[in-house]
Amino acid sequence: MAYILSIETATAICSISLSCDGKVVAYREQSNGNSHSACVLPFIDEILHEAHLSQQDLSAVAVSEGPGSYTGLRIGVSTAKGLCAALGIPLIAVSTLKSIANGVHEQDHRSNILICPMIDARRMEVYCALYDQQLEIVQPVDNKIIDKNSFADVLSEQEVVFCGDANEKVSSMLSYQPKAEFVDVKASANYMALPAYQQFLKQDFVDVAYFEPFYLKSFQSAVSKVKGLK
Repeated sequence: MAYILSIETATAICSISLSCDGKVVAYREQSNGNSHSACVLPFIDEILHEAHLSQQDLSAVAVSEGPGSYTGLRIGVSTAKGLCAALGIPLIAVSTLKSIANGVHEQDHRSNILICPMIDARRMEVYCALYDQQLEIVQPVDNKIIDKNSFADVLSEQEVVFCGDANEKVSSMLSYQPKAEFVDVKASANYMALPAYQQFLKQDFVDVAYFEPFYLKSFQSAVSKVKGLK
């Protein structure tokens, strides 16, 4: 049996799952984007305790690789690296967008749709990609500025199921499109379980020492609002 711990911190949702051969056996989640660092380790302890396992029983650790929040990704990846280094087990990097698409794939079995997972990148920008129902990439990961013409070429020919935390702002632009469908599926460690297990079977691992998150675009720091800092 392969016990894999999955860590998802790429968005405002922080979630941790424990799976056995691709099936989730324990799960924790919170959606307060300011407390990822405070929740990750307690969640890991809780789900291992719930499953009557220890860290030494883990076969691998999977981490959401991005794109997404710079700070969130750093928290998840540093935690995953630390566990893998200490336990001597492999690290699996799962595309954040692909795992969101997998959430739709697990619930909707229509063969004639495309899946467009999206992550809010502030203002009218999103990180997105297009997948078919076999989770094969149709359009690669990109950052797009959303307007009323976005995805028009695809939507003229095929129904697209949009998902992720950018749905609200994108649906306001594309509500006139009859082939655009919006479903409430967001980033979750639950949806990482099966892709992580498939990668585990293929020994599709990343280097614990050198792996870096996929940010897609450079981090831009904001001016500190804390008195005395510039």
